[in-house]
Amino acid sequence: MPESSMSGSGPGRTLQGFGVPGFGLPGAGLAGGPDGRAAIKRNSLREQIAEALREEMMAGRLPAGRNFTVKEIADLYGVSATPAREALVDLAAQGLLRAEHHRGFTVPEFGWADFLEIFEARTLLTDSAIRQLLVRAPGYDWGRLPSLRRRAVAATQASRAGQLDVLVGCDLRFWQEAAALLGNARIAEYLGWLRVQSWMFAAPYLRAAGDLGGVCWDRHGELVDRIEERDVTGAKRVVNEYNVFTVELLARLTGQPLESVSVLALLRDAPDAGPPGLPPASAGSERDERVERVEPSVGRAGPGLGRVPQPRFVPPGRFGRPLRLPQPENGEPAPGR
Repeated sequence: MPESSMSGSGPGRTLQGFGVPGFGLPGAGLAGGPDGRAAIKRNSLREQIAEALREEMMAGRLPAGRNFTVKEIADLYGVSATPAREALVDLAAQGLLRAEHHRGFTVPEFGWADFLEIFEARTLLTDSAIRQLLVRAPGYDWGRLPSLRRRAVAATQASRAGQLDVLVGCDLRFWQEAAALLGNARIAEYLGWLRVQSWMFAAPYLRAAGDLGGVCWDRHGELVDRIEERDVTGAKRVVNEYNVFTVELLARLTGQPLESVSVLALLRDAPDAGPPGLPPASAGSERDERVERVEPSVGRAGPGLGRVPQPRFVPPGRFGRPLRLPQPENGEPAPGR
């Protein structure tokens, strides 16, 4: 790929803060260059690069089909090839990039069928985990609430302002923090991985919709209220309403039928009575009216990725297809089964 295709690339660049306006050049979908923002402080260059590229893809600034090489990423961020390659390999192992022989790495395309699988997995995992909280006290560190509240404020402000570049990072970190309530680190990590892919699917449609002020979900603070009150039933209701809102919005933007969403009935089944005065799912009529006016500006997605790829940290066979073991001719189970 010619050097000119990577706007803003070149030696001596430093990794800068991501998830804020301006990080990511419209023509390139990647960011770089000293602009006064504080550098990311992570455990390693490998993690910094992976995190920055992940949020670029979540925001749609690094769109499906975008191809780049290890050298381009290394030059862009002013690092050696080793951490750049490690970051790209990590993202590819998580299914967030596709490695292509002699062509580097390409951002994959997620279609509606992929989104439905992602959404169903996310919904069922969350519903099951919250139901467990209804019968046992969560081992939650309540000292994390101030941090969760700050993340909720940041995500809500970005949503109401229609700042997609800011929202994707704020929203991801809010839900990562909220997932600590589930008391299961593996579920929390898997839900975070699914949320990244959800944003990768949704971002192009949201960008095509134009002004997003008041369009995206903005009830993060209400969920924190329910958690602070130890109201697990109320929290479950808010999460269900969030999921319904999300899938209805994306169905409108993509022109897809809601009938294809198999878990919609589960989400619409009201949980046990929550605290009085809880706003209904349709709260915010002005926002709902704006969403209704959004026309599908992006054509129907082409063939997607088929089965959702396994995350790097999940052992093969746990979430993937079962292994096909050879069967003896007599029909008896194979030894060791």
